[in-house]
Amino acid sequence: MKIMAEYIWLDGKKPTPSLRSKTKILEIGPDTKFERYSLSNIPVWGFDGSSTEQAAGNNSDCVLKPVAFFYDPLRNNGAETFPHLLVLNQVFIPQGEPHPSNTRINLEQLVEEHQNDEFWFGIEQEYTFFKDGQPLGFPASGEPEPQGKYYCGIGADRAFGREIVEEHMQACLQANLLFAGINAEVMPGQWEYQIGSGAPLQVADHLIIARYLMERLAEKYGVVVSLSPKPKEDGDWNGAGAHTNFSTKAMREGLVSFEEIILKLKAKHQEHITIYGPEIEKRLTGKHETCDYRTFRSGISDRGASIRIPWQVHLAGKGYLEDRRPCANIDPYEVVAKIIKTVQE
Repeated sequence: MKIMAEYIWLDGKKPTPSLRSKTKILEIGPDTKFERYSLSNIPVWGFDGSSTEQAAGNNSDCVLKPVAFFYDPLRNNGAETFPHLLVLNQVFIPQGEPHPSNTRINLEQLVEEHQNDEFWFGIEQEYTFFKDGQPLGFPASGEPEPQGKYYCGIGADRAFGREIVEEHMQACLQANLLFAGINAEVMPGQWEYQIGSGAPLQVADHLIIARYLMERLAEKYGVVVSLSPKPKEDGDWNGAGAHTNFSTKAMREGLVSFEEIILKLKAKHQEHITIYGPEIEKRLTGKHETCDYRTFRSGISDRGASIRIPWQVHLAGKGYLEDRRPCANIDPYEVVAKIIKTVQE
């Protein structure tokens, strides 16, 4: 039996990598069970790196090494005895070394070093739908009503693009991602989904697959999915973030000082800002539920802080922290790795 395997990877585009994918046909034995299938069954593949900003034309071969696979909700209709697959890959050069654009490998190594800390992460991915150069819900000329009614809004004059959001949620659940929920955001055409909580690599991988599914589903509607941290620069509109929640086993059990962790994050604030998404300064202005990117502040239930301490965590003296600085266009592997390094230094 033949199945379709969609190989997915991050390209070398600067400053923000884009998703790429292509399809390989795999031969599956008639008695193969999905539950027993493993990465070892999925072959290494290659691609033209000169077309993805990952190689020169005179030495263009790059290597795709599978690191995870998922049920493909876009191609399966429920009738197959073995499903088509989504295959997430790391990029290597033919000599066997990780490609410079491969940020996952660094997180992989860091997780191995800190496995006893049992880090958990959750990422809140905000994004904005665009059509014909404008966010969904914006009129062809002029401005929509001010933000306020759109957050978690219901109704045709408040929620724009819900059909894509609902399809995406169903697809992520079918792919068995760590998908935790959705909500409409503050600006028209702006939404959020949450991935987690889970282990560092798992959450970052699942976010990449969730982004892929969103891009593919939006294609049907002629809608562009923007991860810009400030999708509407003019006017009184919120930016788009990727708030990152994290904890260690010691944090969850109340065995470590949250104040000590926050001081570590403060000391490395500028290092974090440099990898928390291109054009972060356009979003972190001190307005629209943000702290200025040049300033570090923490606070209980404070959505204008760099680090928010949830009220229930403050009361219990244990739990997790929310880093509100990351932008929607983050590389999740870099952000998760940086938080781990800072917290454990």
